[in-house]
Amino acid sequence: MSGFVTVPEPVEVPGLTHLHTGKVRDLYSTASDELVMVASDRVSAYDWVLPTEIPGKGRLLTQLSLWWFERLGDLVANHVVSDTPPEGAPADWAGRTLVCERLDMVPVECVARGYLAGSGLAEYRVDRTVCGVPLPEGLTGGSELPEAIFTPATKAEVGDHDENVSFGVVADRHGEKLAAELRDLTLRVYGRGRDIARERGVLLADTKFEFGRDTAGDLVLADEVFTPDSSRYWPADEWSPGRPQPSFDKQVLRDWLTSSASGWDRASDTPPPELPADVVEHTLSRYTEIYERLTGTKPAL
Repeated sequence: MSGFVTVPEPVEVPGLTHLHTGKVRDLYSTASDELVMVASDRVSAYDWVLPTEIPGKGRLLTQLSLWWFERLGDLVANHVVSDTPPEGAPADWAGRTLVCERLDMVPVECVARGYLAGSGLAEYRVDRTVCGVPLPEGLTGGSELPEAIFTPATKAEVGDHDENVSFGVVADRHGEKLAAELRDLTLRVYGRGRDIARERGVLLADTKFEFGRDTAGDLVLADEVFTPDSSRYWPADEWSPGRPQPSFDKQVLRDWLTSSASGWDRASDTPPPELPADVVEHTLSRYTEIYERLTGTKPAL
């Protein structure tokens, strides 16, 4: 069993209807049928939403997504209408709220990989493929792929695993045309992000996107984009294939949870414990560092 250690109570705001509480974001609708996404400071690991928050994380993720949306606008439209919280919203929503266009969401996690890591590495070790895409012999953890690949996944509920699937599965479920559109758009957007990150001394190993269709039927980029929650970033000057890469994300807290110091048995049904203050601080410092490396500015937390 996994999911929330403690399920948060939704905030009641006049004129808004609470729709969903996700791992990080809370979703509301307005009277005019726009969506309001509020990025909390929650953090998840190993399919659990942890009982300890990372202060300021939601604002950092929101600001970084907005920064990236601006740099991707010529490739794909995004769902953002405004970053001003609705009237009557709590003061804490400032800086962590996006008012968005309602889309018909495509139920596919659109993953692009330029390097071999994570579940892709595990699959490669078994049969030299990732999501059915054949790869050459001789690759190891952290290896750069000959070219970026599209490795989609099904989107899971809170507490469940996303399931990696092949392009053929997406085509069977959603049609060859849409599958090809998702693949091509995913790889174009990933390529832009990879190039911008590389100019700043950062490797964008992999990332995931969510797309939906607007009223005109066009694909629109939704949710977050190129944040350390949805992307694997490595410092270029420390990249060394064949060993775990230092990363700008929540690996710090994952390592603590699986260490003897936490006392937590991941294989049990016992919820994970509270994070110690030094782990919280170190995790936030990694999120802050990647923000500053990419944007050249400090996040307003």
